[in-house]
Amino acid sequence: MVKVVVCGALGRMGRRIIALSKEREDVEVVGGVEHPDCLNTTDLGDALGDGDFKGKPLTSRLEEVLPLCDVIIEFSGNPTASVSHTKLASLDGKGSVVGTTGLTDSELEELKGCSKNAPVLFSPNMSLGINLLFKLTETVARILSGKNFDAEVVEIHHRFKKDAPSGTAVRLAGILREAGGFTREVYGREGEAKRTEEEVGVFAVRGGDVVGDHTVYFLGFGERLELTHRATSRDTFAKGAIEAALWIKGREPGFYSMFDVLNL
Repeated sequence: MVKVVVCGALGRMGRRIIALSKEREDVEVVGGVEHPDCLNTTDLGDALGDGDFKGKPLTSRLEEVLPLCDVIIEFSGNPTASVSHTKLASLDGKGSVVGTTGLTDSELEELKGCSKNAPVLFSPNMSLGINLLFKLTETVARILSGKNFDAEVVEIHHRFKKDAPSGTAVRLAGILREAGGFTREVYGREGEAKRTEEEVGVFAVRGGDVVGDHTVYFLGFGERLELTHRATSRDTFAKGAIEAALWIKGREPGFYSMFDVLNL
């Protein structure tokens, strides 16, 4: 049994993680953390309207509930808060599963620093399927490297998503750079400058209620290969986060990803 505190407990992802935890016998949500402006009660069950969590604490201060858990799942949606929560957890020797996107390079380095004291698992997308897409993209990019194929990334999300491009798209572009020999990303195109061989185009489409679509194009002459993942429910991300929390409990300090969870 892994005991979990969910940071961002009243957000879309936090609510789904907590709801799905009820279907598991190997995980227990023992408390929640939320921004003080969102708190009208200190009872998690009351805030969620779910009697199964009645009496469990809800607070804006992680340190108040950290002693109750083995692992925190961080989906606060605020990169600064995510780094702060991970630091607190690592100093207490607790594992962290971080799914918040939009982190800067320096914030990501701070997360890596936390992993010297405790296990930290970071993934811009907790979906098991999207992580297989990461691996497939790496494999295809390496095979086609130097064979005159261009690579592009297109992502689609709902109109309310804050960051663009998505963290998943940025990760896909990074994989193409690392495995495919591309040297820079171009975020959208305008004007008359033609595409260069060393660039990866990254495009963000926003609208409606799309949970998340990601496609990697490998474009040659006379043929193209498309790798696509479509998420139709946020439950895929929530289930992945729960699997990550189960996996990370008791691990040695280190910086992990969903590749480790899936043994890829």
